[in-house]
Amino acid sequence: MDRRELKALLEGVSSGGVSVSAAEEALRAATFSDLGFAKVDHQRGLRQGVSEVIYGAGKTPEQIAAIAESMLTAGDGRILITRIDPDAARAVQRLLQEGASGAPQIPLFTYYDSPRLATVGEMPEPDGCGPIAVAAAGTSDIPVAEEAALTAEMLGNRVERLYDVGVAGLHRLLAQGDVLSRAKVIVAVAGMEGALPSVVAGLVSCPVIAVPTSVGYGASLGGVAALLAMLNSCASGVSVVNIDNGFGAGYQASLINHG
Repeated sequence: MDRRELKALLEGVSSGGVSVSAAEEALRAATFSDLGFAKVDHQRGLRQGVSEVIYGAGKTPEQIAAIAESMLTAGDGRILITRIDPDAARAVQRLLQEGASGAPQIPLFTYYDSPRLATVGEMPEPDGCGPIAVAAAGTSDIPVAEEAALTAEMLGNRVERLYDVGVAGLHRLLAQGDVLSRAKVIVAVAGMEGALPSVVAGLVSCPVIAVPTSVGYGASLGGVAALLAMLNSCASGVSVVNIDNGFGAGYQASLINHG
């Protein structure tokens, strides 16, 4: 149950459409479900505005499906699953469609191959303050950028993508000045030397979230070089998330855009 659902429940009680006992039962159910291997937090949407997100890496398809079914049964209409490979996604989709745990009819299941991300349910209508721009320095950075972009879209934001706009050809970035200027938040994704966020932050007045990627040759140290460069940015207004953490950047951008 998220804040919107809680508001609808309380309005139902106020109008007489929902009994007090039914509301009490709904609130009692909206705590957490103990599945043995996971305690599914059904009140996270009330506390944070966003329901629990399933991190797929390291979980079996059966575990992912059981967590998703628990969330669906508790009333979560949209679910985000990150870092899930194609085979596991197909298995999860099949398990959800079988409804082994008695979940209601399963909403749309969509798998995005590049960022290895799946969504359950339709994308919501954007309700943020403005667009979020996601800029990727190179084509090799797109999987992480897409994780950020799709996360932001799943959380109710309009996203504008700027891909292959790295500093090796600065004119490609400068040609996107109109997109950069109207963005409320910018997620800048880069590997190699990680220079893109500093350049972007020097051009705009909005917050810039820097995402270092593990793209690069040996001395890039799996993204550590880009991470350190971004942490040492001379541009104001830059914050940095962990290496390859597109989800964290998209989530943070959404919080800023709904503030």
